[in-house]
Amino acid sequence: MGVHDLARQLLTGDDPAGLMPAREQMALSLGWHIVLACFGVAFPTMIFVVHRRGVVRDDPVALALAQRWSKVSAVLFAIGAVSGTVLSFEMGLLWPGLMGRFGDVLGLPFAFEGLSFFVEAIFLGIYLYGWGRMPPRRHLLMVLPMAAAGVVGTFCVISVNAWMNAPAGFRIVDGRVTDVNPWAAMFNSLVWLQFTHMWVGAYMVVGFVVSGVYAVGMLRGRRDAHHRLGFSVPFAFASVAALVQPLVGHLLGSTLVDRQPAKLAAFELAITTESPSPLRVGGLLVNDQVRGALDIPVLGSLIARGSFTEPVPGLDTIPVQDRPPVNITHWAFQSMIGLGTLLALAVLVFWFARWRRRDPLEHRWVLRFAAVAGPLAVLTLESGWVATEVGRQPWVVYGVLRTTQAAGSNSGLWWLLAATMVVYAGMTTGAVVVLRSMARRWRAGQTDLPSPYGPQAQLRDAATEPGR
Repeated sequence: MGVHDLARQLLTGDDPAGLMPAREQMALSLGWHIVLACFGVAFPTMIFVVHRRGVVRDDPVALALAQRWSKVSAVLFAIGAVSGTVLSFEMGLLWPGLMGRFGDVLGLPFAFEGLSFFVEAIFLGIYLYGWGRMPPRRHLLMVLPMAAAGVVGTFCVISVNAWMNAPAGFRIVDGRVTDVNPWAAMFNSLVWLQFTHMWVGAYMVVGFVVSGVYAVGMLRGRRDAHHRLGFSVPFAFASVAALVQPLVGHLLGSTLVDRQPAKLAAFELAITTESPSPLRVGGLLVNDQVRGALDIPVLGSLIARGSFTEPVPGLDTIPVQDRPPVNITHWAFQSMIGLGTLLALAVLVFWFARWRRRDPLEHRWVLRFAAVAGPLAVLTLESGWVATEVGRQPWVVYGVLRTTQAAGSNSGLWWLLAATMVVYAGMTTGAVVVLRSMARRWRAGQTDLPSPYGPQAQLRDAATEPGR
């Protein structure tokens, strides 16, 4: 598909008025919220590790780190609650054709996700206000249900997306959805692989982002035990995730040839079916011709099909109306692969140096790369979601419901998009201001930052009231 074909696809007069604003709104909301969701999945586990170290080894540095991380987690959870609520309303508002038709199919995972949210909020509150008020080991255990709830909630949301890629749990008879089995829809054939890919990706994002914060601190001369431990624990999680993720991604991608051949063809920029197929690095599709790509013979068949001869089906096998926007899909996929490979190689070099009994953290170039690894991991995650979602087009439910059929006709959604951009900009600014303020106060020596409505604040206020 060339540039002119893509323009005609996006701007055709047959599209409902609400399609483009709905696409933009969903891209903004999901792209923003997915980073916070990663912290809900991975951060509690890291908090548990440092807290357990503090309890078992009687390590005050680890305990202080766990307490600080829990307060950061609370800030991110509060912001994620807002963006998650926005998303829950958007599903029905932006895509009435989807929820109106398949609401009964998708209701179960959304219900469980809501319950998981409340469980996570309850135990996060208990953990936050339990410092010094509960036996240490019991207090430590409060992290476990919080962590489990974050994982379960994310699984439920991912199950909906997996269902959109591999629909199950219903039949369509005379144009109506019948024989609904919400359990079959939730546990569809793709859910475990797609959830694993997201779960591992969450540890990459959080691990590299958090370790990058401490890398910046060490670059500024703060090389104490607090910063070293704050770097080491999340970086270890990120390292394992960065090395496991290519395997999980390969397993997930190997299902595309039978499940979504159009997406695979766009990933590989395969215009025609070639045997064996090359790996096409870079390049653009311009007027149905590939321009500027580097072809590596045979490697495309080997990676995509696990064979030296099996071809990657080309776009010539896909009807024009069923092809995704090829250039966006191809570049998002290659960005994900390239950045993920770079991060995996970087952690291999780091741990090889440690194995040789050298300290990589003594080198400023290592710390500089660690500082940028967080943003690179976020960009990798976002690229993966762009490849997944844009590559599924023009289907919102693959092979069943087109995106144009799911969108509404309300052109006023552009105003909603503008309002959402303002709200998200405000939340982003607020989060940065609050977290930077907390960091400054910690560096100034304030070991405890009580929450304004927590037990400590209430006791302090009571003690200062007249007549007390």
